[in-house]
Amino acid sequence: MSGSVQEIRLVPGEVDLATLRSIYQSKVTLTLADDARAAIARAHETVDAIVASGNVVYGINTGFGKLAQTQIPSARLAELQRNLVLSHSVGLGDLLPDNVTRLVVATKIISLARGHSGVRIELIEALLALFNAGVMPCIPEKGSVGASGDLAPLAHLSLMLLGEGQVRVEGELIPATEGLARVGLQPIVLGPKEGLALLNGTQVSNALALRGLFEAENLFAAGLMAGALSLEAIKGSVKPYDARIHEARGQVGQINVAAAVSSLLSGSEILSSHTNCGRVQDPYSIRCVPQVMGACLDNLTHAARVLQIEANAASDNPLVFSDSGDVISGGNFHAEPVAFAADILALAIAEIGAISERRLALLLDTGLSGLPPFLVNDGGVNSGFMIAQVTAAALASENKSLAHPGSVDSLPTSANQEDHVSMATYAARRLGSMCFNTAAVVGIEAMAAAQGIDFHRPLQSSPTLEQEMSRIRENVAFLDHDRLLAPDIESMRLWASASAWPESLTALLPSQRKTVN
Repeated sequence: MSGSVQEIRLVPGEVDLATLRSIYQSKVTLTLADDARAAIARAHETVDAIVASGNVVYGINTGFGKLAQTQIPSARLAELQRNLVLSHSVGLGDLLPDNVTRLVVATKIISLARGHSGVRIELIEALLALFNAGVMPCIPEKGSVGASGDLAPLAHLSLMLLGEGQVRVEGELIPATEGLARVGLQPIVLGPKEGLALLNGTQVSNALALRGLFEAENLFAAGLMAGALSLEAIKGSVKPYDARIHEARGQVGQINVAAAVSSLLSGSEILSSHTNCGRVQDPYSIRCVPQVMGACLDNLTHAARVLQIEANAASDNPLVFSDSGDVISGGNFHAEPVAFAADILALAIAEIGAISERRLALLLDTGLSGLPPFLVNDGGVNSGFMIAQVTAAALASENKSLAHPGSVDSLPTSANQEDHVSMATYAARRLGSMCFNTAAVVGIEAMAAAQGIDFHRPLQSSPTLEQEMSRIRENVAFLDHDRLLAPDIESMRLWASASAWPESLTALLPSQRKTVN
């Protein structure tokens, strides 16, 4: 690995969102805190003692699910664990991208290293070695209902340890045996409970939800930036951002958003040019940005807290408590907390796009904006941003359907043993499509708002917004006549998906704060 690659030391139970975001955003190497090794060893010794005693304990020397009453003789325990991985590898669809897969593997390591899973340290070290060498498991995105753990996708993760199937290195698919050989490993023979510990857990659902969170944070910052640009473009009123209004209500997100937007606008010549214009009320999409985006921020913050906890959780089953020698069967694999967090994120992502699309429509309406119709000269011959708004409307509407909660669905599995499931994996996976849609909507708004501001030249906006105007103009030129806009929209979608924003915005984001509460 390159010397410039960040090394992250994992302390199971204490991994924060900033660390998880680093794992998601770029290649890193992982090491395990020394303190974790003792807890891992104690739990494994507890499992070994149970096997030696001959006591019957679920998951160690029994079948699984509806077959939990079937005792398995010691001589067949390795076969049991191998068969578990093979039989559960039934996923379908596109493979999870490497950035999500990194989160899956990293959080599986964290969970196993909590010392409640009973696996050998060698198993965790194998996962670390493969991760650090960039050897990624091939995990299909479909096939989990988010209870009993993400069984199918985590089985596909586990296949690489057995030397089965394929792995991915720098985008290239190679045999899993070759991937193991790259780090000096032979296929692993799983010990008692190890296959079950690998398969049980919420790591895939949680990794997908974390992706949704991190991308939603970018969109939230981009949405505030686009909103401030739109306010300038229509020469809107800054009075609704007066701190006294928001303190009187007391909603934390609202207070913080109003202050952030005010900071973005500070020093604007455009604002000072219409101080006495008599404008009293702007449409809600401008006037109520603190209320709407503040509520979105509160949802992001709550979801972030849940997902950070889950990333550090021991979520397989049964759990080993080495201090007492107990192995207790429960249900920490049920991903309901993740499903709810994903649904909350979906609401925020949809609303960031919805209010952005309304501001875009406002910019194009000359009767409300005071700008040329559809933001272009020589209208009629030129259609300007007319159909770009249609695209934004289509995407915002699509997000309404995608925002339907996944957590309210359930379909029994395993002969009704698993009779209520979370559907967290889908709830989290669909956030990727929603973020794509909202990024395009916000990007189109920002492009249109920049066009509107250019109609006010030579007046200057605030220093912060002028700097953002320059960034936008690096991506798209002023629209002086109709041209092919699809490439511009794609450039602005990428602009809205970026993570480089002024500190007044990044300071609001849960993964960039010191604490999430």
